[in-house]
This record gives sequence, structure tokens and C-alpha cells, in this order.
Amino acid sequence: MGLLALVFYTSASDHPFFRAIYRFIPVVLLCYFLPALFNTFGLISGADSQLYFIASRYLLPTSLVLLTLSIDLKSVLKLGPKALIMFLTGTFGIIFGGPVALYLVSLLYPEVMGGIGADETWRGLATIAGSWIGGSANQTAMLEVFGASPVLFSQMIAVDVIVANLWMAFLLYWAAKPALLDKWLKADTSAITALKEKVEKYQLSIMKIPSLADTMTILGLGFLVTGIAHFLGEILAVYIGAHYPALKTYSLDSSFFWLVILATTGGLLLSFTRARKLEGVGASRMGSVLLYVLVATIGMQMDLRAVLDNPVFFLVGFVWMIFHISFMLLVAFVIRAPFFYVAIGSQANVGGAASAPIVASAFHPALAPVGVLLAVLGYGLGTYGAYICGILLQLAFGN
Repeated sequence: MGLLALVFYTSASDHPFFRAIYRFIPVVLLCYFLPALFNTFGLISGADSQLYFIASRYLLPTSLVLLTLSIDLKSVLKLGPKALIMFLTGTFGIIFGGPVALYLVSLLYPEVMGGIGADETWRGLATIAGSWIGGSANQTAMLEVFGASPVLFSQMIAVDVIVANLWMAFLLYWAAKPALLDKWLKADTSAITALKEKVEKYQLSIMKIPSLADTMTILGLGFLVTGIAHFLGEILAVYIGAHYPALKTYSLDSSFFWLVILATTGGLLLSFTRARKLEGVGASRMGSVLLYVLVATIGMQMDLRAVLDNPVFFLVGFVWMIFHISFMLLVAFVIRAPFFYVAIGSQANVGGAASAPIVASAFHPALAPVGVLLAVLGYGLGTYGAYICGILLQLAFGN
């Protein structure tokens, strides 16, 4: 919190030095990258800290409630099918990018095709596909299906975290100035602009100075819905896991999946009630505070030195991500999709429900629910897409 306060305080400063820094480096990127540097140099320990667990299980769902509290659902739906097209494009980019990356890197470093039995590289890469299309539940499913060894799996987790987080850092940087990329893509951003303007106009019409009672009501309501989501989510996950094991394929036995779904649904339902007026006393601002804490704790998980441990594996990861990005940009150029759809479509795959709202809200807080809705699709497609990718990786490996 001290670090976040320092970043936001300096970003609001009129001092020429700070104005020069923040002209090139977005606030959200520093909130994400500085904790990563602290973790890399051993000043803090992301592995030992429970902050990420607390932020992802309690602060994230509460922020989703508060950010969706005033959402205009009709305007969100008017964003059209391009967001879905870009999400599916990102999924296909990951499915086919893995085998392509493995093959290309093997031309320079044949040893990447090494390993015997459970240590064969392709088995570990299949678990990354599970993570990058769905999430940790899908990643675990691919570990069980393809049987990567514990040592190989731990190495692939490092590749997954570092490559995905560096890509997220890139997205957070460009989220602050999407106009340049939108111009290059010749994109039609009218629907996104209309939604942001409508939300801002509504916020101004109901804005007032919040009292202590207002702030307590906002936080109380957000955490109450989160508590209910935890309670019901655990019951649903256990019940489905016990009675409908076939639905594990869709991650429907994951309590975190239901937590995100129920919290978002709770916020959407409240947007049709008088609770929507809490936006006037800072509901989305409080939601953003909680989300920025999550940003910092995600950054804490990254150790940049891990790249040196298995550079060939990381090279495969980077080539894979470049293929995914290039494929998305190509399709976006063809259909003239805004960069927002590229960013959120990619992050809904690669980052899932924990980080897709962060990237979406970096464009505008009103867009956070779009990230959640697309990330939910990733949970459903993750196991299928990752399995197909695993088979293709096996074929590229020569098995």
C-alpha cells in the first residue's frame, strides 16, 4: 500500500521530473513492475506471502462487485461480436502457436526436443497451454492428462508466469495510449467511446461528497456479496465435483470459478437496484483501489532471474507468445477491431479472471466486466483447447 501510495502521489505531482516519467510510463505498469523488482532482488517474497491469495480471493471479487454496480449492461452488449471474435482468435493463436514455437526453436536448439518419458518437453508445454487458455484448473488437468514430471512442471510454471506477466506489462503500457494502435488498425472505436462517455456522464450526474456512512455501505455491500459468493461457490463446486464429474472439463468444480461468476452476477443484479447510486459516492473508485492491490500482488509473483534457469524453454515461451500476438493483430487489422479487443481477448485467455479485469479497467473502469465475461469463456474452452494443443505438440515432437 505504501508503494501504491508513492506511485499515485508522484503521478499526481506537477514536478517536471515526475511529469516526464509518467509521460512514458503508465501508473498501472509501475504498480505491477516495482513489486516484481522487489521480489526479484529478494526484498520481499511473493512465494511465501499470502497477499496474492487474499487479494485474488477477497479483494478481486469485491472489486468486481463495485465495478459492475453501475454498469450499463445494454451498452456493454452493444460493443458487438468483435470482442468475442478476438477472444477466439487468441485461443486459436495459443493452440497452434505452441507447436509452431517448439518446431522453430528446435531448428536452432535441437536439445529442446529432448527428454524421456515424463520429462519430454511437449508434456510440460501442454500444461502452459492449459494455463494460457483457461487457468490453473485447466493447467492441472493437462498435467494429469499428459503426465509431465514434477521437475518439468515446475520449470514450465516459471515460463508461464514470466512470459505471461511480461505480456501483461506490455498491455498495461499501451492501455494508457491505445489511440496509436487503433489508428494503425484502422479500428472503429465508437461503441467503446460511447460506453465510456455514458458512464462518465452518469457518474457526474449523481456525484456527491461521500460520508463515512457512504464509504462503509460501499465496502460492506461489496464484501457481503463476496462472502455470499464464497459460501455458495464452495457448495456448488463440491456438489458438481461429487455428482457431475464430467463437468470438471469446464472447470465447474472450481470454487474460484464460481466465486468470480457469482460476484460479477451479484454486481450486475445490484446495478438494477437503488444500489447503483452508490457510484455517486465512489463505488468504482473503491473497486479500483482493491484492483490495484491485486495488481501489486500479481507483480510480487514474478522473479525475472528465472529466465536464466532454462533459457531454451523461455525462448519457446516467447516465440509462442509472439505467434499468439501476431495472429491477433492480423485478425484485428482485417476486421478493424480496436486494440482494446486485442488486449482483453488475449488477457482473458492468458491471464484469466484474475487479470483480465485489470487490463480492461486500465482502458476504463466501466470496461472491467467485459474482461470477466470473456475470461469465463476461457474456463470452458481451456481444457479442450489445451488438449488439442497438447496433441499437436506431441506430433511436432515426433511421437
